[in-house]
Amino acid sequence: MTEQKGSLFVRESTGLVKHVSLLDAIALNISNMSAGAALATIGFTMYLFPQFGIPVSGMNLVYGSLIAFLLSIPQIIVYTMMSTRYPKTGGDYVWVSRTFGGLFGSSLSFMGYTLETLAYLALIALSAVFAIGSVGVLLGNSGLLGLAIPGQFGGDAAQQFIVGAAIFAALIGINIFKPKAGYKLVSALMIIGVIIAVLAIGVILLAGKQGVINYAASVAAASHDSTLSYNSIVSSNAASSFSLSSTLLLLPFFAIFVYPWLNAGPAVAGEIRGRSSIRWNVPLASLIVMVLVTSAFGVMYLVAGIPFTNGALSNTSYVIDNFFNFWTLAMGVTSNAAMQLIIGLGWVAWNLAILAYGIIVFSRYMFSQAFDRFLPSRLAYVSPRFGSPVVAHIVDLVITIALIGAASFFYGTLTSLYGAVVASMIYFVFVDLAAAVHGIRKEKGGQRNILLIAGLLQAAVFLYLISDFLAYPGIWGGNVLAYGYVAVSFVAGLLIYLVSRSYHKRKGINIDLAYKEIPPD
Repeated sequence: MTEQKGSLFVRESTGLVKHVSLLDAIALNISNMSAGAALATIGFTMYLFPQFGIPVSGMNLVYGSLIAFLLSIPQIIVYTMMSTRYPKTGGDYVWVSRTFGGLFGSSLSFMGYTLETLAYLALIALSAVFAIGSVGVLLGNSGLLGLAIPGQFGGDAAQQFIVGAAIFAALIGINIFKPKAGYKLVSALMIIGVIIAVLAIGVILLAGKQGVINYAASVAAASHDSTLSYNSIVSSNAASSFSLSSTLLLLPFFAIFVYPWLNAGPAVAGEIRGRSSIRWNVPLASLIVMVLVTSAFGVMYLVAGIPFTNGALSNTSYVIDNFFNFWTLAMGVTSNAAMQLIIGLGWVAWNLAILAYGIIVFSRYMFSQAFDRFLPSRLAYVSPRFGSPVVAHIVDLVITIALIGAASFFYGTLTSLYGAVVASMIYFVFVDLAAAVHGIRKEKGGQRNILLIAGLLQAAVFLYLISDFLAYPGIWGGNVLAYGYVAVSFVAGLLIYLVSRSYHKRKGINIDLAYKEIPPD
């Protein structure tokens, strides 16, 4: 694709192909919402609460999921309506930058999604490795223990890096040479993940309370610790009445993984076939994830009981030493080896789906920012042979593999980059404010009021979530590294824009003008 010299945009069309179906878009959104990862990592949040003097007995994951979903309804409205008005590659980046201007809007997007995603993908790549190792160990293959736990706890960091990098490189290769297959892979992995999650719910229900008691007995026996038995966990976590204030403390967890993350489908809207697919992918994905996550936590409560579930999820021995989560509980309550393997594969499939979605969506943000000349225009190159943004994918590959390597050897330090998700919360505030401004400027009647109200309400929700992140930094990964990463990302965006504007001005191009126009298809 040849760059158009002197034009506002790199060329007159993106060069991307409309081959994304409604199913593909829904799968991207479900992967973006990371439900499977949330079900696997809830313990790594819950076990921290007691360490900060916060009791978990009054917390309720089911109510927490439902509350988080309800608070995300304005976000569903914003992304559904704005995607139909800006069905462009880059999604929210387009309407944020056109509302707040290139300097501020582009820098927000660069901080809030582009760079934040790189750190997230590196950590998810390692999570996939840990999942593979954990499943292997749970199935009796102790040789995979080196993959199951982080290096500082005795894992094999070099082996983890090799496996994680190989997985990521393979997924990048698919998206470079067969971009349509990249979308289909996300869909396939997500269908597998959802089906197996439903199967796991059924396995826990079928096993019943006695199955959980037997599972806890096996954990206690393997750990040589009688305090890990079912009755001991229950007695030390006596049921208490539901506490709304305690449950609200779980909202940042759902914000890290699940309900606000509705931008994947809109980010590839320029490649989606049909306006109805653009309109329906966000609400359908949100509803599916809400039912799945709430049902998974609900069946744990129904069968194992709230005292045991909350107690085990907040017990260091269960979480750290025995990998306790929804997936491992389902594997533990059945003695059928084939069923255990299938459930384990579902857990791994969810991690791979998140990686596969992230590769696609990250490249589209980078592509769109380069198409506007904010980032180097070479990143907007689309291979005429493969129809994929090759350079953007290669940049993703190089940087993310470097981060995977760093995280493999310094996992305990770099997991704090999960705390950089506050950058995305800040970005989402402005995504919703931009929607409200769009409503005021360009909509009439009911549409204007809906966008204005939804945008302001959701911006308020994200401000509340940001305050929660800042109030409990020890739980949500807030420290100098995480917040420094956020600050440096935003400043870097500002500097990149100023340098690009100066460079293109010498070539007779005013890039500020691009942000007054809607990019072509």
